[in-house]
Amino acid sequence: MKVRWSSRSLKDLREIGDFIRRDNPAAARRWVHSLQERARKAASLPRAGRVVPELDLDNVREVFLGNYRIVYRLRENGIEILTVSEGHRLLPIDPPED
Repeated sequence: MKVRWSSRSLKDLREIGDFIRRDNPAAARRWVHSLQERARKAASLPRAGRVVPELDLDNVREVFLGNYRIVYRLRENGIEILTVSEGHRLLPIDPPED
């Protein structure tokens, strides 16, 4: 299954990496890599992620890694990562349009 990253989600990864990099550049690289790997695992079983409660759409799901949530949309040939954010924050995107 294919993973496509939206421009928003790529920006999210950069911001997460930049924040961690201030204290520990090596940890920032590892953490961003771990988030990318978690997204790849989600693509292998895309319906295993839970439906995003704020949206309640069957085709928009999320998985977690530590305190971060990876929100994605199911696609015919994989998933599209919509955003990556801290789990306690409100979803920073509008409902996706198909």
